[in-house]
Amino acid sequence: MSEASRDRTRLAGLVLCGLFVVMAGRSGYLALSGAPDEGLTIVTAPAAPKVLRAAILDRNGEMLATSVETSSLWVNPSLIWDANEVHAGLVKMFPELASTNLKERLSDTSKQFVWVKRGLTPRQREAVMDLRLEGLGFRTETRRVYPLGELAGHVLGQVNVDGKGIAGIERSFNEALVAGTAPVRLTLDIAAQTALERELAAAADDFDMEGAAAILMETHTGEVLAMASWPAFDPNRAAEIPAADPSRLNRAIGAVYELGSVFKPLTLAAALEAGAVRPNDQFDVSAPVLVGRFEVKDTHKFAASANLTEIIVESSNIGTVHVARELGVRRQGAFLREAGLMQRAAIELPGSEAPLVPANLDEVTAATISYGHGISVSPLAFLTAFAALGNGGEMAPPTIVYDPQRKVEPVRLMSAITAEIVTRMMRESVIRGSGVSAEVAGYRVAGKTGTGEKPVAGGYDKNANISSFAAVFPEDGPQYALIVTLDDPKAKAGRGATASASAAPVAGRIIERVAPLLGVIPRFEDVRPARPGFTQRTPERSAL
Repeated sequence: MSEASRDRTRLAGLVLCGLFVVMAGRSGYLALSGAPDEGLTIVTAPAAPKVLRAAILDRNGEMLATSVETSSLWVNPSLIWDANEVHAGLVKMFPELASTNLKERLSDTSKQFVWVKRGLTPRQREAVMDLRLEGLGFRTETRRVYPLGELAGHVLGQVNVDGKGIAGIERSFNEALVAGTAPVRLTLDIAAQTALERELAAAADDFDMEGAAAILMETHTGEVLAMASWPAFDPNRAAEIPAADPSRLNRAIGAVYELGSVFKPLTLAAALEAGAVRPNDQFDVSAPVLVGRFEVKDTHKFAASANLTEIIVESSNIGTVHVARELGVRRQGAFLREAGLMQRAAIELPGSEAPLVPANLDEVTAATISYGHGISVSPLAFLTAFAALGNGGEMAPPTIVYDPQRKVEPVRLMSAITAEIVTRMMRESVIRGSGVSAEVAGYRVAGKTGTGEKPVAGGYDKNANISSFAAVFPEDGPQYALIVTLDDPKAKAGRGATASASAAPVAGRIIERVAPLLGVIPRFEDVRPARPGFTQRTPERSAL
C-alpha cells in the first residue's frame, strides 16, 4: 500500500473516531442534563401537587363549572437536533401554530423551556407521542370546563390560560375557587336560565336585534334566578373570541339603556307615596304638554282626561308628566336616589355599569325621566327597584350567590298599599293595554311596556328602539319580577318593533315556561277577555 493510501486511511479513521466521540458526548449530555425528556423519548414531567379549582353550582347543586386534569405540551430547544423538522411536525399536528413564532423559539438553543400548546385532549397527546420528535415533554395541568356550554356563560365568566379568573363569578370569587375548599353555589336555577336564554335566542331570530337581556328575580329575597344576555357567550371557547366581540358583554349589568315607559309605574308610585296625587285624580291628556322648548305627546289620543290607571293602561306620556309635576323635582330626585337608579347596581359580579344621569335634575329632565327618557340604567338596576312593587314596597338588594343563612335587609321604597295599587294598575295594562301580549292564562301577570328611541349624537334615532317589558307575577301575591330588554328589534314578518309587539310577547313566553317550574299555582278567576286582536303565543315556544 502506498504512503498516500495509508494517510487517507488514517484520516478516515480519525474522522470516524471524532464522530463517535461527539455522539458519545451528546448522549452523555442528554443523560446528565436532568431534562424531563431524554432524546427521542417523550416523558411526562411530574407536576407539583395542586388543588383543583373549586366547582361552581346552581342553587340545586347542578354543575356549572369544574376543573379537569389535562396535558400541556412543551419543548426544550436545547435538546433539539433539527428545529425545522420539529416545527414541521408540530404544525402538521396543530395548524394554528403556523401563525405563531414557534419556529423562532424552537431555534433558540439557549432556552430549555418553551410552551407549545396547553390543554391537550388525550387523543391529541397520543398523536404527539406518535410523532417521535425530540425535545418534547408534557406537563399535567388543570383545565376549566363548563359542561353546559353557553348556559349562564356571562354570569360564570372565564379563567385565563394560567387558571386565574378574569371575568364573571370566576373573577369575583377567584381566591375562594383557587383554595378549592368548597364549591361556589349560585342562586341561578338552570331550568329557568334555560328558558330565558332560549327565548332571547328565539327573539334574535324573530327581530334581528343587536342584543338583549333578561333577568328573573325573587322579589322577597333579591335572589337572581336567571340572568341572560344575548349574543350568547361560551366560556369553553373564550380564547377564540376577540376581546371586542359583542358576545363578551353581559348586557344585564354591563349596558345601560333609556328604558322608556317601564319607568311610569315608578313615577306614579313615587307620587302616590308622597301624597301628591290620588288614584282617581283626573289629568288633562287631550293636548300635548310643553316642557321647556319641547312638546310631550302621546302616541295616540284616547280621552280628554284620565286617572292614574288609564295613564298606565294607555301609556300616556302627557298624563305621566302631569303626575311628575305634582310630585315635584325635589321629591322625584329623592325617590330615584332611594331606588338606587342614580348609581350602579350592587351585585357579586364585575362589570356593573353606572347609570347615565342628567347633570342637574330640573323641570325638563324630571319630566322626561318620568316616562323613562333622559336617564340610562342597567336592566338589573331597574329591576331591583321595580321588584319592590312585588314585595310590599320593600326593595331587596340583588344577589347571585346562594346563602341559606343570608339575612335580607330590604329598603322600604313605598308603602305596601302604594305597591298594591300600582301593581293592580299594571295588571290592567296587561289585560287591556299595551302589555296584553305578555298575558299568560292563570299566572296573573302585572307589567308595563317600554319603548325608547335610542339616543344618538344630537338627539334620538327614530328608527331604532330599546324595547322592554317589566313585570311582577302573580299579581295577587307577587313572588317574582322579570325584565326583558331588546336592543333595536327590527319590524319584520308582520311583527312590530315596539315593546308591545316584541319585548312583551318574549316576556310572556318566559313566564309561561318558568311559572310552573317555580311552583306558581295557576288561577283562572279573572276571565275578562283580552282586547281585540290579541293572538296567543305559538305552542312550540311553550315547552322547556
